[in-house]
Amino acid sequence: MDNKKFTGIFIPGANFYLWIIFLLVIVIGILNISVAIPGYILLLFLVYYNFRSNHNRQKEIIRYIENLTFNIDTATKGTLLNFPMPLALVEMDGTIIWYNSSFKRMFQGEELLDKTIGSFVEELRPDVFVSESPNISKEVIIDGRYYNVLGNLAKVEGKTNADSYILLLYFIDNTELNAIKKRYSDEKVACGIIVIDNYDDLMQSMEDANRPQMLAEIDKRITQWMAFTEGISKKFERDKYLFLFEGKYLREFEEKKFEILETIKEINIGNKIPVTLSLGFGINGKSLMDNFYNAGACIDIALGRGGDHVVIKDGDNFRFFGGKTRELEKRTKVKARVIAYALRELIDQSPLVMVMGHEHGDTDSLGASMGLYRIVKNRGKEAYIVINHSNPTIENMLDKIQKTQDYEGVFIGRNEALEKISKKTLLIIVDTHKPGFTECPELLEHTDQVVVIDHHRRGADFIQNAVLTYQETYASSTCELVTEILQYVEDRIKLKPIEAEILYAGIVMDTKNFTFKTGVRTFEAASFLRRQGVDTISVKQLFQNDLSTYITISDIVKEAEIINDSIAVSVCPPNIKNSQLIAAKAADAFLGLSGITASFVLGSVNNEVFISGRSLGDINVQIILERLGGGGHLTGAGAQLQGFSIEDAKEKLKYVIIDYVNETAKEG
Repeated sequence: MDNKKFTGIFIPGANFYLWIIFLLVIVIGILNISVAIPGYILLLFLVYYNFRSNHNRQKEIIRYIENLTFNIDTATKGTLLNFPMPLALVEMDGTIIWYNSSFKRMFQGEELLDKTIGSFVEELRPDVFVSESPNISKEVIIDGRYYNVLGNLAKVEGKTNADSYILLLYFIDNTELNAIKKRYSDEKVACGIIVIDNYDDLMQSMEDANRPQMLAEIDKRITQWMAFTEGISKKFERDKYLFLFEGKYLREFEEKKFEILETIKEINIGNKIPVTLSLGFGINGKSLMDNFYNAGACIDIALGRGGDHVVIKDGDNFRFFGGKTRELEKRTKVKARVIAYALRELIDQSPLVMVMGHEHGDTDSLGASMGLYRIVKNRGKEAYIVINHSNPTIENMLDKIQKTQDYEGVFIGRNEALEKISKKTLLIIVDTHKPGFTECPELLEHTDQVVVIDHHRRGADFIQNAVLTYQETYASSTCELVTEILQYVEDRIKLKPIEAEILYAGIVMDTKNFTFKTGVRTFEAASFLRRQGVDTISVKQLFQNDLSTYITISDIVKEAEIINDSIAVSVCPPNIKNSQLIAAKAADAFLGLSGITASFVLGSVNNEVFISGRSLGDINVQIILERLGGGGHLTGAGAQLQGFSIEDAKEKLKYVIIDYVNETAKEG
């Protein structure tokens, strides 16, 4: 501690000396009173003088403080009035009671006093500042300039009612900062990859003499489309282009819905099929290399969705455009043979194989699982099919399978699967590519050997670390893909009747009796299964409805609401058995009605709303239900909504449908 604090104690004041004199005068008076009388007189004079001096000094201090306070108050008022930052005082009802000159300049020619701040700037309601925080900031735009408004509540002395507070608003001009931010955002480099996604089929459909002219025309169209960006484009493979440009132009591409997807289809130089492109863009990544990798990942997603697509990865978010054309069937089975050989090697190297479909499994996922189970057993390996819970869609089929002794213990649940799985276990995912949609997502974390076989269009959330992925969106069903693999794994594979029937049933279900997404290879797969001993009557019986189900479906159709004269939306009655299966069948039934091009049926199970969507192809139900967190195909899709009532879910669905119809109309 500083020694000065102690020495200050021993510095005497005037009162101290007066007390000393007083004591001395008393002592003198005791010794000699005549000598003490002048001392008393002097002491009285000194006391009076000390009192007078202290009184004058006190008055001077008070006067100094008063002058200082006045000067500070004057300076404060002058500073507030002429402060370069706009300031305003408003009452709690929003009435402006004071403002400085800077604030007045913001609203030139306007009468401000006794007007509410909300009448000038709607976002600046005092209740917003009070409800959220006593000190909060708001971004507002006034006369083309950007302001960050800070609010501070102050209590008015002497008031205890609702008007006891006023709000002081500080307006910080961030116009230049926002301009810098915008310029920074606009000048960020975006990376794009453009792929002619049907290159091989396109070249095969043309005469040799026309191929160079076709490639030149494609180059010309792409170059013209991107020319206004003044970016860099380079063809780095026969069917791929690299495109680097400033990110601000990506917004213009989006506003025009990437019209290159449609203009490129107009090219006709003797080609029998239209040219289609897939585009992938990466922006707002950590680096330019990160944007390049993201663009490549977007191309994988676009091709996985059937091509004719644009996928944008903006930071961690995905955006999708296009995808309105049907997938073109690939005539060559080379990829199926390559996948079959690779899958056979993986099975031979694994001590245990598990096959898992999506949650709430259907005929397609069960049939594909049974086909793969037969492949694994024929290779002499142990195999299990993971089904956590049965459901009405596959209940009859599971009962039929389990009555056969050959399949005892084949089906296992989540807990048993977690006990058996190891890092060397081969886990085959069928009929889905999204980890969150599988029967048991935890299994993916316990093995390094994952295979994905699916026919759905790829979404943003997909299994990224699969050692083998066979995803063909042209295929009618996963059962079709597995049936093709079966023919290449072994020269003369023999299926059991129940396995062939369920594979066949999966194709029948997803094609709606060979009506939708049915190509040459679909019939070839069905023909192979028929030769394996499929009893078509037995398969037909698996899909028969009882009388009560038929009546329920009729009621759903009867209560439908028609949107845009061609889209049916209806709701499955509450508390009915097998509501998901009935909703799917009702959605199919709508398509048999004249004038209906798409249908959506909603239902509820365990406080979760599900939606089944079907289409004849003119309307992409996948894009519609993707906006609700679902997915599927152009002609068939589904979605599940949590935290919604059936009425709210229906309104949300109708809004998305109308939004899709309006977007399609604008593009048309």
